[in-house]
Amino acid sequence: MMESKAFTRRKGFYVRMKLFPHKNFRAQEKSFFIKYYKWVLWVSLSLYFFTSYYISHNHKPQETTAPIPKTHLSNSKSTFPSRALIESSSSTFLHQVQQNQGLLKEVKVFVYDLPPKYNVEWLSNERCSNHLFASEVAIHRALLNSDYRTFDPLEADFFFVPVYVSCNFSTINGFPAIGHARSLIASAVAHISSHYSFWNRTNGSDHVFVASHDFASCFHTMEDVAIADGVPSFLKNSIILQTFGVNYKHPCQDVEHVVIPPYISPDSIQDTLEKSPVTGRRDVFAFFRGKMEVNPKNVSGRFYSKKVRTMIWRKFNGDRRFYLQRHRFAGYQSEIVRSVFCLCPLGWAPWSPRLVESVALGCVPVIIADGIRLPFPSAVNWPEISITVPEKDIGKLGTILDHVAASNLTTIQKNLWDPRNRRALLFHNQVQEGDATWQVIRALSEKLDRSYKRSRVLNQ
Repeated sequence: MMESKAFTRRKGFYVRMKLFPHKNFRAQEKSFFIKYYKWVLWVSLSLYFFTSYYISHNHKPQETTAPIPKTHLSNSKSTFPSRALIESSSSTFLHQVQQNQGLLKEVKVFVYDLPPKYNVEWLSNERCSNHLFASEVAIHRALLNSDYRTFDPLEADFFFVPVYVSCNFSTINGFPAIGHARSLIASAVAHISSHYSFWNRTNGSDHVFVASHDFASCFHTMEDVAIADGVPSFLKNSIILQTFGVNYKHPCQDVEHVVIPPYISPDSIQDTLEKSPVTGRRDVFAFFRGKMEVNPKNVSGRFYSKKVRTMIWRKFNGDRRFYLQRHRFAGYQSEIVRSVFCLCPLGWAPWSPRLVESVALGCVPVIIADGIRLPFPSAVNWPEISITVPEKDIGKLGTILDHVAASNLTTIQKNLWDPRNRRALLFHNQVQEGDATWQVIRALSEKLDRSYKRSRVLNQ
């Protein structure tokens, strides 16, 4: 029953629910009803507050999310790009990639058939096609057997001039002597300009040469002489494929050029990896084998390697972490594949064949050559697979390598052991997609503005 009662101290009244016991109403039934009522009330309130919170927060814009460009909003009321837009962007990117690949396939190179004195006669010495400067031979051979070659000069984008200048080995020390290089190339240019019309119409701007030795298109092994001589005037309009490259102004790269790797025999790399896989045991912490003069002053009166190699020898020869050897050993690749870090200090020039051998055999290259420009950076992510140490910090080399070994060595090795890195730095007799000659063609495809044929098409 309901009972009303006046509230004497405040206006109004209150209603009190009063349950009167009945003689047939049991106490346990009363208790059950009250508990059930409380439970329903609690669930209802919980659902109400939870639903209110979810709705209010679900429609609240996220402050941490960057604003979406208006081009993504289009006519949609949604704050997220539509699936159709995402698929459209992906297809556009894929189309660009396919377009670039198609452009690469369309590149055509005419290879001059020069008299044997400019190239094949030099092959009588077996070293000509296998030493560190042999990219001039390897690129020539690969182009001859390539789909990029054209026998019709009228459809060519580029003209390759195959002159071997690095096969003139000294009878005294066995090193390549290139004192004849300028005159030999000048003779080849005179030959093609008198027998063909293609050099003269562009003054050689669409012609390609290889300069695979120390200071490349300056054609000298000593930097001061190379700088004094500079690039021969008859080559200043051409494209030079050269191992020398620095990221500062230098007379020996004051010409249109592509930085290429030195030549390392892919067969020798394959033989080594068959005996010791790239992911095998590495029990040598830091390795170097090569010329390392205790007295850095060369007989020429110049300091070899800017004293860097001598400093390495003097500082770390007694350090058990470092395996340093000054004498030649034919099987040195078996030492590289066992090593964690491979030192790649400059010699007379900044670059070294050790760069290629280290990458190909899975040893982290430690580059000690200030300002060096490395080959094919679009294919080889050098910062992710190597360590660079400034020449002035050579005394801290041990500490630096210890820090890398204790921090991110595993990540560097994972990046380094990607076989695409090895492929990009090795020249083969036949062009393989992604290999060094393929990378050369790719680099040339970015210079099609120098193609006489393309310029004619655009101007029509």
